[in-house]
Amino acid sequence: MKPLYLPPDGRPRCAWCAAAPGDATYLRYHDEEWGRPVADDFRLFEKLCLEGFQSGLSWRTILNKREAFRAGFAGFDFNAVARFGAADVARLLADPGIVRHRGKIEAAIHNAGRCVDLVAETGSLGAYLWRFEPPKNSVAHNLSQSPGSEALSKDLKKRGWKFVGPTTMHALMQAMGLINDHQPGCHHWAEAQRQREAFQRPA
Repeated sequence: MKPLYLPPDGRPRCAWCAAAPGDATYLRYHDEEWGRPVADDFRLFEKLCLEGFQSGLSWRTILNKREAFRAGFAGFDFNAVARFGAADVARLLADPGIVRHRGKIEAAIHNAGRCVDLVAETGSLGAYLWRFEPPKNSVAHNLSQSPGSEALSKDLKKRGWKFVGPTTMHALMQAMGLINDHQPGCHHWAEAQRQREAFQRPA
């Protein structure tokens, strides 16, 4: 396991925070969002999309463009995004605030349609995703994928989703709190754990 990152405030963080020393937005994302459990469908769909856009890029790049992504993709309301057409693809390809990759843009729109179908079947995206929460204490740190992410990826692909490989899905599970993957010793491990223990899983 990599050594913890120690910023000037003296509070140790996960090693990956060292990728952007001095970037307050990046550190705040780690401190306030990453690893905290999420049930909101739009936030979960946003993360599914943004993890796909991150493929081949750094999360810092995507994070710095997140507000532009939110504006371009209707706040990641998958009901609205599912209705996007050719004019929206052209609009997004012309937007310098986002990652202008036709395949990823079209995949996000395609996945929105699949998400509408999934919610009609399962009740909510949150209820579906949290079915894949790993058993307690079953996930080791520094994994790029896990049995849970492999199962989630396989099921989504069977449903027709795109850009949902097991590595991408493991990153989703880490970020959205399906596991607490803050490193032991990270200043925020305990708070993430408290939130997970108090969290009511969507059914």
